[in-house]
Amino acid sequence: MQEFRRMNRLPPYVFATVNKIKMDARHRGEDIIDLGMGNPDIPTPKHIVNKLVEASQKAHNHRYSASMGITRLRQAICAWYKRRFDVDLDPDNEAIVTIGAKEGLSHLVLATISPGDVVFSPSPTYPIHPYSVIIAGGDLRSIPIGPDRDFFEDLLAATKQTWPNPKMLIISYPHNPTTSVVDRAFFEKIVDFCKEHDMIVIHDFAYADIVFDGYKPPSFLQIPGARDIGAELFSLSKSYSMPGWRVGFCVGNPVLVGALRRIKSYLDYGMFQPIQIAAIIALNGPDDCVKEIVEIYKQRRDVLINGLDRIGWHIEKPKGTMFVWGKIPEIYRKMGSVEFSKMLIEKAGVAVSPGIGFGEYGDDYVRFALVENPHRIRQAIKGLKQIL
Repeated sequence: MQEFRRMNRLPPYVFATVNKIKMDARHRGEDIIDLGMGNPDIPTPKHIVNKLVEASQKAHNHRYSASMGITRLRQAICAWYKRRFDVDLDPDNEAIVTIGAKEGLSHLVLATISPGDVVFSPSPTYPIHPYSVIIAGGDLRSIPIGPDRDFFEDLLAATKQTWPNPKMLIISYPHNPTTSVVDRAFFEKIVDFCKEHDMIVIHDFAYADIVFDGYKPPSFLQIPGARDIGAELFSLSKSYSMPGWRVGFCVGNPVLVGALRRIKSYLDYGMFQPIQIAAIIALNGPDDCVKEIVEIYKQRRDVLINGLDRIGWHIEKPKGTMFVWGKIPEIYRKMGSVEFSKMLIEKAGVAVSPGIGFGEYGDDYVRFALVENPHRIRQAIKGLKQIL
C-alpha cells in the first residue's frame, strides 16, 4: 500500500504504551486502580435514560434524523444559553447539534482550515485540539501554558513570528489537562487580540458545569464582539454524565456554524433521534442532577488532593474539570512522564496519564482522572505512598 501522508503526520499515540502495561498487569491478575482515561463512571440520571427508552419505542424515531440536529433540541440549546449566560442565540443559524464536542470541533476545523493555514493551540492541551489541525492539513503552532508563563506575551510573540498570519486560536477553559480557569477579563483580552489580528476563536467549553469552590466560569460568547469572531462547543458528557451517548453542540458565529452545518450535511445524518430527545430533557430539566454529579467529583478531588498531600505530593486543588494535574515529584522528574507513569503501574498499582501525551510542555506532569470512588482513591494513595 502507498503511504498515507495525512496519517503519517499524526504521531504515535503516547497513551497506548501506558495502557498496554496496565492491561498486561491486569491480565496477570493484578489490581490496577485506573485514574488514567477521563471516562466518567457516574450513571446517567434516571429521567434522561427513561426518556431515551420511551422515545426509542416509537417507530418514527428510528428513521434518519437531521444532520444539524432536530429543531426542538436546537431550541433547548439556545434556551439553556439564555438561562445560564444571558446569551441570545438563533436556533436556526447560530446553533448546531454535534456527535459530542470532539466531533464538532474536528469537523469545524476541517471545514475552515486549508493546507498552509496556521492555527494556534495551547500546549499542553486536549489532544484533538492540535491534532484536528493536523488532520485538516493546517500548520500547528503550540503556545506554552503553565503557572510560570504569560499566555498573552507568548501569544503575541508567536503571532509576530508567524507568516502567513495565524488564522485560528483554539482554547478551552476550564482546561483539560491543566485544570486552569479564567475570568471574563481573560476572554475580553482574547476578543480584542483576535479581532486586532483577524483570528477565528474556537472555545471548547466541555467543563462549563464541573467547577468547585464557588467559581463560576464565563462563556466566551458573553463577551461583546465574541460572536463576530468565534464559536463555542459544549458536551453533555460530563455535566449530565452522558459520555457514551455522544451528544454536544456548537454555537456562535453564524458563518462558522454554517460551515459546520454544511460539512456535516455530507458526513452524517445526525445522531439517533431518541438520544436527541433525551438531550432535550437533560437541558430543559432540573439542574439537581448536575449539582449531584459536581458534588461527587468535588468529594473525589478532595480525597485525592488531601491524600497526596499527606504523603508529600503537594498539588493545589483545581477549581474545575474532573481531573487533577500534578507536577511529578522532584526525585522522579528526570524520568519524564511516560517512564514515571509506567513505574506507578508497576510499583504502586495506579494508572495515570503521562503529561507529554497532551503536548511537549506537559512532560513534567501526570494527570489523574476522578473516575474512581473515594475508597478506591484511598487505595491508590496507599500504593503511591510506597514509592514516595
